[in-house]
Amino acid sequence: MPFNPILIVAIVLLVIVLISSVFTVKQQTAAIVERFGRFGSIRQSGLQFKIPLVDKIAGRLSLKIQQLDVIIETKTKDDVFVRLKVSVQYKVIRDKVEDAFYKLDYPHDQITSYVFDVVRAEVPKMILDDVFLRKDDIAIAVKSELNEAMIDYGYDIIKTLVTDIDPDAQVKEAMNRINAADREKTAAQYEGDAQRILIVEKAKAEAESKRLQGQGIADQRREIARGLEESVEVLNKVGINSQEASALIVVTQHYDTLQAIGQTTNSNLILLPNSPQAGSTMLNDMVASFTASNQIGEAMKNAKNAKKTKE
Repeated sequence: MPFNPILIVAIVLLVIVLISSVFTVKQQTAAIVERFGRFGSIRQSGLQFKIPLVDKIAGRLSLKIQQLDVIIETKTKDDVFVRLKVSVQYKVIRDKVEDAFYKLDYPHDQITSYVFDVVRAEVPKMILDDVFLRKDDIAIAVKSELNEAMIDYGYDIIKTLVTDIDPDAQVKEAMNRINAADREKTAAQYEGDAQRILIVEKAKAEAESKRLQGQGIADQRREIARGLEESVEVLNKVGINSQEASALIVVTQHYDTLQAIGQTTNSNLILLPNSPQAGSTMLNDMVASFTASNQIGEAMKNAKNAKKTKE
């Protein structure tokens, strides 16, 4: 078979034409096809065909949700410079791929400009503390403004988030000092309350101990008095009068005390007087004292009665 170069060229051209007339579009992607430089159609994902040398793929747009992080530096109402990071989540509207492709060359720049405009209009109205508290309000304001502006360009703003608020370094240091001081103040208050509770409870315990101790001493003295009363009654029955009985009881307690001291080792107590005749001397002195006291009492009573009789 003779070699025919024209046939070979024709076959090659046919293969090139077939290859150039077929293309694929990935999932969640839209391809824009132009015919002689004008918009022709939008092709979705899958295997697609176009007319070679007539149709051209002008570009492709992703239909996935995308995120743009915008960092803005601005000043608050209380003159604090702060850097905010605003994350904008957006996507191309499937029905408006033509607008998204032809109306905007650089959508990122357009979105960034609107974010700057809204943030620098909202933040200067707030003090620094309100910026932290109302960051959601800032995000909502940005989303509302962007949606209104970008919808005409074929873009849908899904969500806006204020993901970072970074004040000046000196301001952050001052805020940390204020926070630390507040925590120390709270800790001191709790410690003071705890100490006060301990003191009150200790005072209550001591008061209760003193009360019980006093009650015990009173009971002890009451029993001693009852015992003395019974002892006097017993001595009276054997012919010893009350004065002698009282003196005898005191002397007996004196000797009991001496015995208790003698049983205690390493005692430095000295009881005066401490002579062998101390007991009898004490007994005689007490009997004489009781007798003299009774005589004086009787004399005063007689004088009082005599005075009443004269009147």
